[in-house]
Amino acid sequence: IISPLPVNPEKNNKLWVQHVSTAPCNRMDVVNLQEELDLLLFQRGARELGLCSVRRELFSQCFDELLRQVTITCVERGILMMRVQDEIEMTIAAYQTLYESGIIYGLRKALQAEQDTIDLETKIVDLETENRDLERQVAEQKEICKVIGKREEDRRKLEERKRNVEIEALKRSNQQIKVFFPFSTFFVGTVNSLPGVI
Repeated sequence: IISPLPVNPEKNNKLWVQHVSTAPCNRMDVVNLQEELDLLLFQRGARELGLCSVRRELFSQCFDELLRQVTITCVERGILMMRVQDEIEMTIAAYQTLYESGIIYGLRKALQAEQDTIDLETKIVDLETENRDLERQVAEQKEICKVIGKREEDRRKLEERKRNVEIEALKRSNQQIKVFFPFSTFFVGTVNSLPGVI
């Protein structure tokens, strides 16, 4: 795997610079590359499943090395592989953008749902308070109706008693008049026979 730092520190007052090898690769180079990749994956603790930036970086370096080896053998094949690599990188970048947008959208929706839940809970509390107030008002109105009904019933009974007393008084008066009726008839006849009385 190609080191990202091409310049080595000075050794024995000499500056060592690492260059890309132009020697064609053989089967042993590929086996060594695979072993080195496995070793680096293990040493750097790359995850085998899911998203892992370490694994992605190491596989990207491995692909660069394979691209170098193929390009030495056939330039056209190397250019084609480089285009494939660029397309894969763009696809990964697009997926990453979609993933980040999805996370932002999900967070926004979660916050909105949480706010909606808070609003609904507040509305529920308000409606429950209003419901209790209305139930209290209904109970008060029922009590008022009961009091008014009792008062009207008492007034009706009192009026009925008064009427009964008046009726009894009128009946007694009528009875007394009947007792004195013959005298009353005589008196009325006498009055009518007087001169000047029509």
